[in-house]
Amino acid sequence: MSNRRAEAPAEPSFTSPLALDRQLCFALHSTSLAMTKVYRKLLAPLGLTYPQYLAMLVLWERDGLTVSQLGERLFLDSATLTPLLKRMEAAGLLSRTRSADDERQVVITLSPAGHALRVPASEVPRRLMCATPMAPGELASLKTHLERLRGDLQASTAD
Repeated sequence: MSNRRAEAPAEPSFTSPLALDRQLCFALHSTSLAMTKVYRKLLAPLGLTYPQYLAMLVLWERDGLTVSQLGERLFLDSATLTPLLKRMEAAGLLSRTRSADDERQVVITLSPAGHALRVPASEVPRRLMCATPMAPGELASLKTHLERLRGDLQASTAD
């Protein structure tokens, strides 16, 4: 056992550019974690995880997409999507089939159970709005700003 006394952590310096609480990335990250936690509770009765819910939202908009089209819409690569889609297929929500036009492409099609899940899922956005005291206009403005930020960041890293 050491005789050294543990020093109390230093008080955060909000003047430092490296202070955690000054970082935009941390505000986004911690907010994303909180958002996912709320969605976990809302989606549990539907038997969906948050990433599965996002995939279902896209497929409810347009069924019969390829894995690559779904990935483009969700900003995910096929290596991330494939295990997710396999679990959703095993749960009976969708099917994955090779395209007749191009066997390299896998087409995702909702099953009747996947289509039927849309009705109970339609309550999720309303219930999410109840989780925050922010006005709908404030949330819409925040969403617009975040989308612009995403676009700017993507443009700054484009090859």
